[in-house]
Amino acid sequence: MYSEKVMDHFTHPRNVGEIENPDGVGEVGNTVCGDVMKIFLRIKDDRIEDIKFKTFGCGAAIATSSMVTELVIGKTLQEAKEISNKTVAEALGGLPCQKMHCSNLAADALHAAIDDYHKKQKVSG
Repeated sequence: MYSEKVMDHFTHPRNVGEIENPDGVGEVGNTVCGDVMKIFLRIKDDRIEDIKFKTFGCGAAIATSSMVTELVIGKTLQEAKEISNKTVAEALGGLPCQKMHCSNLAADALHAAIDDYHKKQKVSG
């Protein structure tokens, strides 16, 4: 049912945790399945210097959270904004149709964290 990459990111998730005093935070959830993802960003020179996540959800939700952090570390904010649910699912070798909503959450949480960072910059700048 799941690819080897999905199982690897589920059983050995990367970048789990929180960043103290993050530059941006994004939290999204799906009321249908109960999955909730929170992503923390540290930005330096318009690049994602560090990224962590906390996810409450199924194996696919954990795997997509882990994969999205791997995809964007070191990327510019613009490059990270281009990450889509499809990008995350493809990077994991695909997801079953009934689990595709989990990859939507990972990209959405990332985008929400970037938006939060931009809002904070406008307030402080």
